[in-house]
Amino acid sequence: MTHPTLIRRERAVRPLLLDLFCCAGGAAMGYRRAGFDVVGVDIAPRPNYPFTFVRADALEYLANLIATGEIERFAFVHSSPPCQEKCNLTIGTNRSKGWGGTHIDLVPPTRMLLEASGLPYVIEQPNGRAEIRKDVWLCGEMFSLGVLRHRNFELGRWTVTQPAHPKHRGRVRGWRHGEFHDGPYVAAYGNGGGKPTLPELQKAMGISWTDIREELTEAIPPAFSQWLGTQFLTCPRAEVAA
Repeated sequence: MTHPTLIRRERAVRPLLLDLFCCAGGAAMGYRRAGFDVVGVDIAPRPNYPFTFVRADALEYLANLIATGEIERFAFVHSSPPCQEKCNLTIGTNRSKGWGGTHIDLVPPTRMLLEASGLPYVIEQPNGRAEIRKDVWLCGEMFSLGVLRHRNFELGRWTVTQPAHPKHRGRVRGWRHGEFHDGPYVAAYGNGGGKPTLPELQKAMGISWTDIREELTEAIPPAFSQWLGTQFLTCPRAEVAA
C-alpha cells in the first residue's frame, strides 16, 4: 500500500522549465501558473525575478547543461533571445543613430543549442525581421489585456493550433506624428509620447512584482506563456516529437 505522504509528494512534482534570457520573469510567471517549476538564466542581475535565478550567459549555461547531461532535469525550454538588431521598434533607430552594428542576432545559436538539447522548446520574438518560424503568434486582445504586444513563437518538437485573433477594440494610446490618440491599450515601450505610468503598465501587462520600466517593457505578458504552457502540458503526446 502506498503511503499517503508519498502520494502527496508525487502529486506535488511539477515539470521543470528552463527560462533563457529571462529578464524579470514575465514568461516565467505564466509558465508557473500553467504548472511548471521554473529556473531563469540571464547575463544581467535580476533581483526581481520571482523564481530560482542563475546569473550567467544563457547560451554558455545551456551548452554546459547539454555537455554534462544536466539538461535531462528539464522538461521544456523557453527562450527570448535579445532582438534589438531586427526588431521593428529599433531598426530605424539603429540605422539613424549608428547603433545597428552593436547588436548581435542570437536567434541562430540559440536554435542550434535548443535542437541539441533534445527538449521541446519555444523561441519568442516580437514582430520584425528576426528569422524564426511563426508557428503561433499571440496578442494581448486574445487575453483581454491592456496591451496588444504582438509576439511570435517558434515551437520545437511540439505543435499547437493558432488561436483566433479578435478584432482590436481601438488604438494604442499616445502621440503619433504630432497628434494624440486615445484608446483602450497602452504602449509597452519607451518613455515619452503619452506612455503609461508604471501602475498603468503593470496592470496592462499583468505584472506586479517589478516596477522597473525597462523590465516591464522587455517582458511578455504572463498570460501568453500561461497559454503556451497549458497547451503543451495538455497536448496529446503524439504532438510532441520524440
